[in-house]
Order: sequence, then structure tokens, then C-alpha cells
Amino acid sequence: MAQAVNEEKFINGNLNKLMFSMAIPTIVAQVINILYNIVDRIYIGHIPGASVDALTGVGVALPVIVFISAFSAFVGQGGAPLSSIWLGKGDKEHAEKILGNGTFLLIVFTIILMFVFYVWQKPLLYAFGASDTTIPYASTYLSWYLAGTISVEIALGLNTYIIAQGNSGVAMVSVLAGAIFNIILDPLFIFVFGMGVKGAAIATVISQTLSAIWVLYFLTGKRALLKIKLRYIVLDFGIIKSIFLLGISPFVMRATESLISIVMNSGLQKYGGDIYVAALTVMQSVMQLFSAPIGGFTQGVQPLVSYNYGAQNFTRVRQAYKKMILVCGSFSFITTIVVIVFPQVFAGIFTDDTTLIELVARKMPLFMCGMLLFGVQMAIQPVFLALGQAKISLIIAMLRKVILLTPLAIIFPIYFDADGVFFAEPVSDFISAITAIILFRLNINKILSKEKLEQIK
Repeated sequence: MAQAVNEEKFINGNLNKLMFSMAIPTIVAQVINILYNIVDRIYIGHIPGASVDALTGVGVALPVIVFISAFSAFVGQGGAPLSSIWLGKGDKEHAEKILGNGTFLLIVFTIILMFVFYVWQKPLLYAFGASDTTIPYASTYLSWYLAGTISVEIALGLNTYIIAQGNSGVAMVSVLAGAIFNIILDPLFIFVFGMGVKGAAIATVISQTLSAIWVLYFLTGKRALLKIKLRYIVLDFGIIKSIFLLGISPFVMRATESLISIVMNSGLQKYGGDIYVAALTVMQSVMQLFSAPIGGFTQGVQPLVSYNYGAQNFTRVRQAYKKMILVCGSFSFITTIVVIVFPQVFAGIFTDDTTLIELVARKMPLFMCGMLLFGVQMAIQPVFLALGQAKISLIIAMLRKVILLTPLAIIFPIYFDADGVFFAEPVSDFISAITAIILFRLNINKILSKEKLEQIK
């Protein structure tokens, strides 16, 4: 009965109302999910006597944390749209097989990631921009965070399968519960118990574990349309391949965030020192905070696009993606203007150090200006994912991070010192956004055809 209601809603429900009813919970969930780590940075940045060093240490550990989350994006954003498409085709069993194989992958990824980062932790952190002063903070935070890897993978990777079946409100609760505990436990462990960065990591692990428990409870319960079933938690190479083809793009997007952090941290450590690495940590946190609502909106609307694409309702697909691009582009433009005008306000959220605040206030307008246009790309890429177009989505993902931002963040500092690292971000954002628009205009009509749909298996 619940499945019939969701199908009717996807096909005939009021589009504006449906989009926002599905998107608001995922927006809240995305923002709250970002707050897991940002709240840590806010509290850590106010540790008396060690705020800059501690904040820099956590910033150095951030690439590893982002890289771990990339594997959850691989499974979640690679498999969940496929589940929606197969639901649209009327094959619930195959959709559940995709969920089962996704669960299997998350378990495997957890084992590999914990082994790699526990064994080679300190050499990697030094390579990522740590100094002798900041390595104790980076190593302590990461060691405790790694203990909760399985919770991170499940909470982030399987939550998208709840959204894929039209239960974005349930997905929001899983993230909200964990975030509330994190906000409460962070100051308790950091300041009251005097545990510092160790306490911040432990609070995050506990909170993510609570979220993971909620996700598993729902996906094995009666309310779920798609359930985790033991008989499907096996290796099916055909399904794994389909998840891989679609999941590689969001994986690259997330993993290259880690790569960029490494390149930028290393360059700033070389040309500016610890305080420049701390400044980047603050600016990336602000960028994440304002990107999260866009990611949440697109994640909420993706199942609607995927389902109607699977049902060959191309008119409704067009209506949905046009609205999605308009909303994301407008939001990104407006919020970026606010950050550019009031950078010191946002810097003050993360630190009391006046030198760091002044540095961030000078550099953030340059660093953030590419977001004036980048919201359009943040909408276009999920549209390609929702339509099962892995190759085009991957091209867009690779262009910004690997082809443009990584080399520019290495080359520009040779001529512009530390400013070159910050300048690489907006240049890459503008070029990749324009390219995404061109690719979208060239391909969208060909994609929305019955012949193309038959190729999605």
C-alpha cells in the first residue's frame, strides 16, 4: 500500500510541493551531516591556548575523513538512483538486490580503510600538511575517528536508499538524531572532561553510531519498501558493476575533495605556514556549510527524476530538472554574495584568534567567488546521475578537481605564493560550471529518449 502511494505521488503529485516536501528533509539532513565535522571545528577552534594548532591539526586530518566518506557516496549515490529506476520499472526485487550488494560493499570498504589508515597514519598526515606542532592533534583526532568507520559508512551510504524510496523524512531523522547528540557531547567531552580533540572525535563516533543504528533499524523493518535482506548481501558482479559505473562519479567528486585538501594544505604549509592551513580549514568549512543545502536539495529530488525517467515520463523529468537548476543556481549566487560581503563574521564562528580572523577576512572573498556560478553545476551533475549517465557525470567531476583544481593549486603558488592556492579555487569553479552547462545542453535531449533508457540495465 505504501509503495502504491509513493508511486502515485511520484507520477501525479504537484511537482513544486513534491520537490520541496522531498527536498526539505534531505536539505536538513545534509546540513546536519556537515555539522558533524564543522561543529567539531567550531569547538576545537575555541580551545584555550591551542585553538590555531588544534584547528590546523583537524584540518590536516580532514582529507582522510572526506576520503572515507567518498566510499559511502560510491555505494549510496551509485546504487540508490539505480534502485529508484528499477522501482520505476516495477521490479522491486532487483532494487532490493542493489541495496544488498551496496551493504556488502560498505562492509568490505570499512575493513580496507581501517587497515590502511591505521598502518600508515602518521606518514600520510605529514604528507597532507601536518607539522611537528600540529601532528599530535591530527593523529589523535584521526585515530579515534577511524574507530567509527563502519558507522560512518552505514549512516551515510545507506541513508540514500531510504531517500530513494520516498522516505526523506526518515532519512532526516537518522542524521538529526546523531547531530543533536554530537552538538551536546562535543563541549562535554572537549571542555568539561578536558579531552580536547580526542573528545571531539569520540563524540562524533558515538553520534554516527546512533545514526547508523537508526538506518539499519528502518531498512530491516516493516515500514521500508526496500529492505536489507541477508540473501541479497552477496557478491553479484552484474549489480556491483552497475553500482560502480554510476557510483564512480560521486566517488571521484568526494575523493578528489580529499586530494584537493592535501594539495592545498601542502602548498599553504610551504608558502604560508600553519596559520594559512588553519585559514583554509575555516574557508572550506564555510563553503561546505553553504554547499550542503544544494546537495540536500538535489539528493531529495533525484528519486523523483530517476523514477519518472524509469517510467518514461520525460515531460515530468524536464519540469523537475529545470526547477532544480533554477533553485540551486539562485541559492548559490545569493549565499556567496553574503559570504563575500561579511567574511569576518563567518571567520569569527570558528576562532577567537584575531590574526586568523583577519587572514580569513582578506582571503575568503577570492576563495569563494567561484560559487557565484558553481551552484548550476551542482544541480546539473546530479541530474546526469539521476538519469543513469555515469560517463558524463564522471567527466564533469574529473574536470573541476583533477584536471583543473589540482594542477592549478600546484602551479599558481609558484607565481603568487600562498594567494595562488586560494586563486585556483574560483578559476576551476567558473571553467567547470560553464563546461557542465555546455555538456548539459548538448546531451539532455538525446538522453530523454526511449532508446537511451533501454541501455540502462
